[in-house]
Amino acid sequence: MNIHQFQYILALAETRHFENAAEKCCITQSTLSTMISKFEDEVGIMIFDRKKKPVDITSEGMIIIEQLKKIHKEIEQLTEISKEIKGEVSGDLTISVIPTIAPGILPLFITDFASKFPSLNIEVKEETTAEIMRQIKSRDLDIGIVSIPLNDKDLREIHLYDEPFVFFDTNSFNANKVDAANLDVSNICLLDEGHCMRAQILELCNMQTNRLNNQINFKYNAGSIDSLMRFVKANKASTLLPFLSSTDLPETDACHIHPFEDPMPFRSIGLVVHRHFVKNMVLEMLKKEILLKVTPLIENTQLEGKMLMPI
Repeated sequence: MNIHQFQYILALAETRHFENAAEKCCITQSTLSTMISKFEDEVGIMIFDRKKKPVDITSEGMIIIEQLKKIHKEIEQLTEISKEIKGEVSGDLTISVIPTIAPGILPLFITDFASKFPSLNIEVKEETTAEIMRQIKSRDLDIGIVSIPLNDKDLREIHLYDEPFVFFDTNSFNANKVDAANLDVSNICLLDEGHCMRAQILELCNMQTNRLNNQINFKYNAGSIDSLMRFVKANKASTLLPFLSSTDLPETDACHIHPFEDPMPFRSIGLVVHRHFVKNMVLEMLKKEILLKVTPLIENTQLEGKMLMPI
């Protein structure tokens, strides 16, 4: 058996079609079929059921394929380690950011970061914390930017900065500080379930879901900060925002922002990777680029108030 056979088997497992798998591997269909058959003969296990259309994977084959995926990842890691040793930065990099962080920091750093690595193909997307964790563990994602700590033994966390929360109240027009312990939550609106910021606000206000929005006769859970803000303003309501999301608000909205008194509630933001992640040069450069852009906006990137847990 050899590495090429591993690739052929994984390609067929993905496409379930011999012709498409052969195209993916840049070989002829007959070569792919022959090499996979040789592998099956060598291990004595039929991986694919060729009688079915599309091609199906046998129950024994699923076990083999899962192991081949792990081996393939280890080979990819070996390649990345070799590049790292030689100081080369190339290939693909996937970054996923939770929606409550993305609007505040992506415009600040992503263009400058990408320009430093012209040979690196960078894909950036927004997903929830749970999905980011799942994809990092399955090795389908390289780096997550989330609220930490996640306290997962399979993940490595790198602290970036602490971000305070602010209170946005459409019914108040001064910048007086507010006390989290005595916050009026009767008209507060939150993001939808699945967003860690929702859990953090519930923790801060010591609220249960059935206490929310009791001055509005319908329930609304927003999917993004932008839609949350639109709803809050339209219904003369209130909410909590991460500090960076409040820095570019128009003047008509900025007058409704209230900082918190000490102990100031905040969340910790960090990079999250698999514990076996090897692109450490890129990881360090990403950390430096983010801090370079965020530090001038947040006076103290390490706070001592009340840290709210993401999960």
